[in-house]
Amino acid sequence: MNLCNLTEIRQLMEKHGIAPRKSFGQNFLVNASIPEEIADTSAYTAPLFARENADSVRVLEIGPGIGALTRELAARYPAVTAVEIDDGLIPVLGETLADCENVRVIHADFMKTDARALISEITDGGSVHVCANLPYYITTPILTALLDAYRPDGSSPITRITLLVQREFADRVCAEAGDRDYSATSVLLALHGCARRAFTVSAGNFYPVPKVESAVLLIDTYPGGLRDLYPDCPTGEAFAPYYAKLTAVIDTAFVMRRKALPNALSSLFPKEKTEAALTALGIRTDIRGEKLTPLDFCRLTAELAK
Repeated sequence: MNLCNLTEIRQLMEKHGIAPRKSFGQNFLVNASIPEEIADTSAYTAPLFARENADSVRVLEIGPGIGALTRELAARYPAVTAVEIDDGLIPVLGETLADCENVRVIHADFMKTDARALISEITDGGSVHVCANLPYYITTPILTALLDAYRPDGSSPITRITLLVQREFADRVCAEAGDRDYSATSVLLALHGCARRAFTVSAGNFYPVPKVESAVLLIDTYPGGLRDLYPDCPTGEAFAPYYAKLTAVIDTAFVMRRKALPNALSSLFPKEKTEAALTALGIRTDIRGEKLTPLDFCRLTAELAK
Protein backbone atom coordinates (compact mmCIF):
# COMPACT_ATOMS: atom_id res chain seq x y z
CA MET A 1 0.00 0.00 0.00
CA ASN A 2 1.34 3.42 -1.01
CA LEU A 3 0.05 5.84 1.61
CA CYS A 4 1.15 8.80 -0.50
CA ASN A 5 -0.68 7.75 -3.65
CA LEU A 6 -3.70 10.01 -4.12
CA THR A 7 -5.87 7.26 -5.60
CA GLU A 8 -5.07 4.87 -2.76
CA ILE A 9 -5.64 7.60 -0.16
CA ARG A 10 -9.10 8.27 -1.58
CA GLN A 11 -9.91 4.55 -1.74
CA LEU A 12 -8.76 4.08 1.86
CA MET A 13 -10.91 6.96 3.07
CA GLU A 14 -13.91 5.79 1.08
CA LYS A 15 -13.51 2.33 2.58
CA HIS A 16 -13.63 3.75 6.11
CA GLY A 17 -16.29 6.36 5.31
CA ILE A 18 -14.15 9.39 6.10
CA ALA A 19 -12.73 12.47 4.38
CA PRO A 20 -10.03 15.03 5.26
CA ARG A 21 -11.37 17.17 8.10
CA LYS A 22 -10.81 20.89 7.70
CA SER A 23 -11.52 21.41 11.41
CA PHE A 24 -8.40 19.37 12.20
CA GLY A 25 -6.33 21.02 9.46
CA GLN A 26 -5.76 17.68 7.73
CA ASN A 27 -3.57 17.75 4.62
CA PHE A 28 -2.08 14.38 3.63
CA LEU A 29 1.24 14.05 1.81
CA VAL A 30 1.01 12.71 -1.77
CA ASN A 31 4.74 12.60 -2.49
CA ALA A 32 6.39 9.56 -0.89
CA SER A 33 9.82 11.19 -0.85
CA ILE A 34 8.67 13.84 1.64
CA PRO A 35 7.90 11.56 4.64
CA GLU A 36 11.12 9.67 3.85
CA GLU A 37 13.13 12.88 3.97
CA ILE A 38 11.37 14.09 7.13
CA ALA A 39 12.14 10.80 8.88
CA ASP A 40 15.76 10.94 7.71
CA THR A 41 16.07 14.51 9.00
CA SER A 42 14.67 13.46 12.36
CA ALA A 43 16.73 10.31 12.78
CA TYR A 44 20.03 10.93 11.06
CA THR A 45 20.88 14.63 10.81
CA ALA A 46 23.98 15.65 12.84
CA PRO A 47 24.61 16.18 15.74
CA LEU A 48 22.46 13.17 16.72
CA PHE A 49 25.18 10.54 16.67
CA ALA A 50 27.63 12.84 18.40
CA ARG A 51 25.57 12.93 21.58
CA GLU A 52 23.31 9.91 21.88
CA ASN A 53 22.87 6.31 20.88
CA ALA A 54 20.22 6.12 18.17
CA ASP A 55 19.13 2.69 19.41
CA SER A 56 17.99 4.21 22.72
CA VAL A 57 15.98 7.10 21.29
CA ARG A 58 12.19 6.84 21.14
CA VAL A 59 9.99 9.00 18.92
CA LEU A 60 6.69 10.76 19.60
CA GLU A 61 4.60 11.58 16.54
CA ILE A 62 1.75 14.06 16.88
CA GLY A 63 -1.06 13.63 14.35
CA PRO A 64 -0.03 10.53 12.34
CA GLY A 65 -2.94 10.94 9.89
CA ILE A 66 -3.13 7.76 7.82
CA GLY A 67 0.38 6.66 8.82
CA ALA A 68 2.65 7.62 5.90
CA LEU A 69 5.26 9.34 8.10
CA THR A 70 4.64 6.87 10.94
CA ARG A 71 5.81 3.95 8.81
CA GLU A 72 9.01 5.77 7.88
CA LEU A 73 9.70 6.58 11.55
CA ALA A 74 9.04 2.97 12.53
CA ALA A 75 11.74 1.89 10.06
CA ARG A 76 14.29 4.18 11.72
CA TYR A 77 13.50 4.10 15.45
CA PRO A 78 13.09 1.24 17.90
CA ALA A 79 9.71 2.51 19.12
CA VAL A 80 7.13 5.04 17.92
CA THR A 81 4.25 6.48 19.95
CA ALA A 82 1.70 8.26 17.75
CA VAL A 83 -1.05 10.48 19.19
CA GLU A 84 -4.10 10.94 16.95
CA ILE A 85 -7.13 13.08 17.81
CA ASP A 86 -9.44 12.01 14.96
CA ASP A 87 -11.49 8.96 15.94
CA GLY A 88 -12.21 8.32 12.26
CA LEU A 89 -8.51 7.70 11.61
CA ILE A 90 -7.98 5.19 14.41
CA PRO A 91 -9.32 2.19 12.42
CA VAL A 92 -7.41 3.44 9.36
CA LEU A 93 -4.17 3.41 11.35
CA GLY A 94 -5.05 -0.04 12.63
CA GLU A 95 -5.01 -1.19 9.01
CA THR A 96 -2.05 0.81 7.63
CA LEU A 97 0.22 0.10 10.61
CA ALA A 98 -0.84 -3.51 11.18
CA ASP A 99 2.64 -4.83 10.36
CA CYS A 100 4.51 -2.20 12.42
CA GLU A 101 4.99 -3.99 15.73
CA ASN A 102 7.04 -1.14 17.21
CA VAL A 103 4.25 1.45 16.83
CA ARG A 104 1.72 2.33 19.52
CA VAL A 105 -1.22 4.57 18.60
CA ILE A 106 -2.88 6.64 21.32
CA HIS A 107 -6.34 8.05 20.57
CA ALA A 108 -6.19 11.46 22.30
CA ASP A 109 -6.00 15.21 21.86
CA PHE A 110 -2.33 16.00 22.46
CA MET A 111 -3.21 19.47 23.75
CA LYS A 112 -5.31 17.88 26.50
CA THR A 113 -2.70 15.33 27.54
CA ASP A 114 -0.06 15.79 30.23
CA ALA A 115 2.89 16.24 27.86
CA ARG A 116 5.51 15.82 30.58
CA ALA A 117 3.93 12.61 31.88
CA LEU A 118 3.53 11.17 28.37
CA ILE A 119 7.12 11.97 27.41
CA SER A 120 8.40 10.54 30.69
CA GLU A 121 6.49 7.32 30.01
CA ILE A 122 7.86 7.08 26.47
CA THR A 123 11.49 7.72 27.41
CA ASP A 124 11.68 5.89 30.74
CA GLY A 125 14.55 8.18 31.68
CA GLY A 126 16.06 8.31 28.20
CA SER A 127 15.51 10.79 25.38
CA VAL A 128 12.82 11.31 22.79
CA HIS A 129 12.50 12.89 19.37
CA VAL A 130 9.25 14.55 18.37
CA CYS A 131 8.12 14.45 14.75
CA ALA A 132 4.90 15.82 13.28
CA ASN A 133 3.05 17.16 10.27
CA LEU A 134 1.21 19.86 12.20
CA PRO A 135 -2.01 21.70 11.33
CA TYR A 136 -1.07 25.33 10.86
CA TYR A 137 -3.61 26.71 13.31
CA ILE A 138 -2.24 24.76 16.28
CA THR A 139 1.51 24.84 15.59
CA THR A 140 2.37 27.44 18.24
CA PRO A 141 0.39 25.84 21.11
CA ILE A 142 1.86 22.40 20.41
CA LEU A 143 5.42 23.70 20.13
CA THR A 144 4.95 25.65 23.37
CA ALA A 145 3.67 22.53 25.15
CA LEU A 146 6.72 20.59 23.96
CA LEU A 147 9.18 23.26 25.02
CA ASP A 148 7.58 23.48 28.47
CA ALA A 149 8.28 19.79 29.12
CA TYR A 150 11.60 20.66 30.76
CA ARG A 151 13.35 19.35 33.85
CA PRO A 152 14.04 21.56 36.91
CA ASP A 153 17.51 22.37 35.52
CA GLY A 154 16.03 23.64 32.28
CA SER A 155 17.10 20.69 30.13
CA SER A 156 14.56 18.55 28.33
CA PRO A 157 14.11 14.83 27.61
CA ILE A 158 13.22 16.00 24.08
CA THR A 159 16.52 16.19 22.24
CA ARG A 160 15.15 16.89 18.77
CA ILE A 161 11.92 18.26 17.27
CA THR A 162 11.20 17.88 13.54
CA LEU A 163 8.03 19.60 12.36
CA LEU A 164 6.37 20.10 8.99
CA VAL A 165 4.87 23.56 9.40
CA GLN A 166 3.81 26.62 7.43
CA ARG A 167 6.91 28.19 5.89
CA GLU A 168 6.03 31.57 7.37
CA PHE A 169 6.08 30.04 10.85
CA ALA A 170 9.47 28.41 10.22
CA ASP A 171 10.89 31.74 9.05
CA ARG A 172 9.57 33.44 12.19
CA VAL A 173 11.03 30.80 14.49
CA CYS A 174 14.46 30.94 12.84
CA ALA A 175 14.65 34.75 12.70
CA GLU A 176 17.40 36.58 14.58
CA ALA A 177 17.40 39.84 16.52
CA GLY A 178 16.64 42.77 14.23
CA ASP A 179 15.08 40.63 11.49
CA ARG A 180 11.61 41.55 10.27
CA ASP A 181 10.25 38.14 11.34
CA TYR A 182 11.90 38.21 14.80
CA SER A 183 9.26 37.59 17.46
CA ALA A 184 8.61 36.34 20.98
CA THR A 185 8.37 32.86 19.49
CA SER A 186 11.87 33.25 17.99
CA VAL A 187 13.29 34.17 21.39
CA LEU A 188 11.40 31.58 23.42
CA LEU A 189 12.54 28.78 21.12
CA ALA A 190 16.13 30.02 21.23
CA LEU A 191 16.02 29.59 25.03
CA HIS A 192 15.62 25.85 24.45
CA GLY A 193 17.75 25.07 21.43
CA CYS A 194 18.89 25.85 17.91
CA ALA A 195 16.39 25.91 15.05
CA ARG A 196 16.87 25.83 11.30
CA ARG A 197 14.74 25.31 8.24
CA ALA A 198 15.76 21.93 6.81
CA PHE A 199 13.87 22.13 3.48
CA THR A 200 10.69 23.52 1.94
CA VAL A 201 7.64 21.58 0.75
CA SER A 202 5.44 23.07 -1.95
CA ALA A 203 1.64 23.03 -1.67
CA GLY A 204 1.29 20.54 -4.51
CA ASN A 205 2.69 17.77 -2.30
CA PHE A 206 -0.51 17.70 -0.21
CA TYR A 207 -4.11 16.52 -0.48
CA PRO A 208 -6.14 18.65 -0.14
CA VAL A 209 -3.81 21.33 -1.55
CA PRO A 210 -3.21 24.07 1.06
CA LYS A 211 -2.97 27.74 0.15
CA VAL A 212 0.51 28.16 1.64
CA GLU A 213 3.99 26.71 1.24
CA SER A 214 5.34 24.50 4.00
CA ALA A 215 8.78 23.84 5.47
CA VAL A 216 10.43 21.28 7.70
CA LEU A 217 11.66 22.89 10.89
CA LEU A 218 14.48 21.12 12.76
CA ILE A 219 15.16 22.00 16.41
CA ASP A 220 18.03 20.53 18.41
CA THR A 221 17.60 21.30 22.10
CA TYR A 222 20.44 22.26 24.43
CA PRO A 223 21.75 19.17 26.28
CA GLY A 224 22.36 21.26 29.41
CA GLY A 225 19.21 23.32 29.15
CA LEU A 226 19.19 27.11 29.36
CA ARG A 227 22.67 27.06 30.94
CA ASP A 228 24.10 26.21 27.52
CA LEU A 229 22.90 29.62 26.31
CA TYR A 230 23.23 31.52 29.60
CA PRO A 231 25.84 29.98 31.94
CA ASP A 232 24.70 32.18 34.85
CA CYS A 233 21.15 30.85 34.68
CA PRO A 234 19.72 30.04 38.14
CA THR A 235 19.48 26.32 38.90
CA GLY A 236 17.50 24.05 41.18
CA GLU A 237 14.46 25.61 42.84
CA ALA A 238 15.47 29.06 41.58
CA PHE A 239 15.08 28.05 37.93
CA ALA A 240 11.27 28.02 37.66
CA PRO A 241 10.66 31.54 39.07
CA TYR A 242 13.50 32.94 36.96
CA TYR A 243 12.14 31.29 33.81
CA ALA A 244 8.65 32.63 34.55
CA LYS A 245 10.05 36.18 34.84
CA LEU A 246 12.09 35.69 31.67
CA THR A 247 9.12 34.61 29.55
CA ALA A 248 6.99 37.45 30.97
CA VAL A 249 9.67 39.98 29.99
CA ILE A 250 9.93 38.53 26.47
CA ASP A 251 6.18 38.39 25.88
CA THR A 252 5.61 41.93 27.17
CA ALA A 253 8.52 43.34 25.16
CA PHE A 254 7.03 42.03 21.91
CA VAL A 255 3.46 43.01 22.69
CA MET A 256 4.83 46.57 22.74
CA ARG A 257 7.56 45.92 20.17
CA ARG A 258 7.52 49.45 18.73
CA LYS A 259 8.19 51.02 22.13
CA ALA A 260 11.53 51.47 23.89
CA LEU A 261 11.98 48.74 26.52
CA PRO A 262 11.54 50.96 29.61
CA ASN A 263 8.10 51.93 28.29
CA ALA A 264 7.22 48.47 26.95
CA LEU A 265 8.03 46.82 30.29
CA SER A 266 6.40 49.50 32.46
CA SER A 267 3.57 47.12 33.41
CA LEU A 268 6.18 44.82 34.98
CA PHE A 269 8.85 47.19 36.29
CA PRO A 270 9.21 50.93 36.95
CA LYS A 271 10.79 52.65 33.96
CA GLU A 272 13.70 53.80 36.10
CA LYS A 273 14.52 50.23 37.09
CA THR A 274 14.55 49.01 33.49
CA GLU A 275 16.70 51.95 32.44
CA ALA A 276 19.15 51.22 35.26
CA ALA A 277 19.31 47.53 34.33
CA LEU A 278 19.97 48.31 30.67
CA THR A 279 22.66 50.80 31.61
CA ALA A 280 24.32 48.26 33.91
CA LEU A 281 24.49 45.84 30.97
CA GLY A 282 25.87 48.44 28.59
CA ILE A 283 22.69 48.51 26.49
CA ARG A 284 21.07 51.72 25.23
CA THR A 285 18.00 52.70 27.25
CA ASP A 286 16.01 53.56 24.12
CA ILE A 287 16.44 50.11 22.58
CA ARG A 288 13.41 48.09 21.53
CA GLY A 289 12.86 44.49 22.49
CA GLU A 290 13.06 43.38 18.87
CA LYS A 291 16.75 44.34 18.91
CA LEU A 292 17.73 42.21 21.92
CA THR A 293 19.21 38.75 21.45
CA PRO A 294 17.91 35.80 23.51
CA LEU A 295 21.04 36.07 25.68
CA ASP A 296 20.36 39.79 26.20
CA PHE A 297 16.88 38.93 27.48
CA CYS A 298 18.38 36.40 29.92
CA ARG A 299 20.88 38.92 31.27
CA LEU A 300 18.29 41.69 31.47
CA THR A 301 15.85 39.51 33.43
CA ALA A 302 18.57 38.57 35.89
CA GLU A 303 19.49 42.24 36.34
CA LEU A 304 15.85 43.25 36.85
CA ALA A 305 15.44 40.50 39.44
CA LYS A 306 18.18 41.91 41.66
